[in-house]
Amino acid sequence: MSSIDNSVLIIGSVALDTVETPLGRVERALGGAAVYSSVAASFFSPVRVVGVVGEDFPEEHIAFLMSRGIDTRGIQKVPGGKTFHWAGSYAGDMNQANTLLTELNVFQSFNPDLPVDYKSSKYVFLANIDPELQLKVLDQVPQAELVACDTMNFWISGKRDALLEVLKRVNIVFINDAEARQLTGEVNLTKAATLIHEYGPKYVVVKKGEHGAVMYCDDTICFAAASYPLEEVTDPTGAGDSFAGGFMGYVASTGDLSPDNIRRAVVYGSTLASYNVQDFSLAMFKRLTIDDINQRYNEFRRIVHFDPLG
Repeated sequence: MSSIDNSVLIIGSVALDTVETPLGRVERALGGAAVYSSVAASFFSPVRVVGVVGEDFPEEHIAFLMSRGIDTRGIQKVPGGKTFHWAGSYAGDMNQANTLLTELNVFQSFNPDLPVDYKSSKYVFLANIDPELQLKVLDQVPQAELVACDTMNFWISGKRDALLEVLKRVNIVFINDAEARQLTGEVNLTKAATLIHEYGPKYVVVKKGEHGAVMYCDDTICFAAASYPLEEVTDPTGAGDSFAGGFMGYVASTGDLSPDNIRRAVVYGSTLASYNVQDFSLAMFKRLTIDDINQRYNEFRRIVHFDPLG
């Protein structure tokens, strides 16, 4: 373990989600990119989370985050405001959500202003928010040693210039295959990842849903991780954020930025994502233990192990 502060700073949305899948439905359940990634990271490291909620946000959710050792002082509560609410459904292709409703509410005017002690964070994850806000956060964390970001198609099409500025300043970008192609205009995923690497990030981690994740370094694939084979997926919401949170939490817990350890982080990220999709909202994480995580990590190793020739 590192002797320095190994807290992970995470900035993103805190939401109440209404989700329907072939296996059920939840109403206004705890969600949001910052929440999924923070809880996933908390299995490995202390977490500082920054977000905004309304007066309708249940205190029990704050209590749950705090029970995970997550520092919630960075969650602003707007008096009289309403929390970001997203409603979506999944049918057939569980990799694609059908958005039914998006109510930004207090999230529309989110302006992340970090508590003073958050600004010394060494490990920073900029979850899927406006890249202009991501840039504002970057200006507040000059001591960061590892910065990762996520994005989405909306920002790629609407805030491309700001996003490219973010990519110049981060070490890692998490992006799905469709977004990588949209950002670069390249159909071939390896060419797309190579271009993104040239924009700035040392590591480009392409999330491929049920097909796992591929990490590109320089102009080549440096690691690929399969997804854990599950017989049933209950709710894919937050899987990508859980991946990123598990990745960042593990790296921070070790203080090791070597390529070998970054590869291990990809597998831990995939492990957390595989657990997340097995129940609605954060329900699976509420009963998960580090022993469960390590057991599945070792299962990943067994599944992909093969001997060299000769």
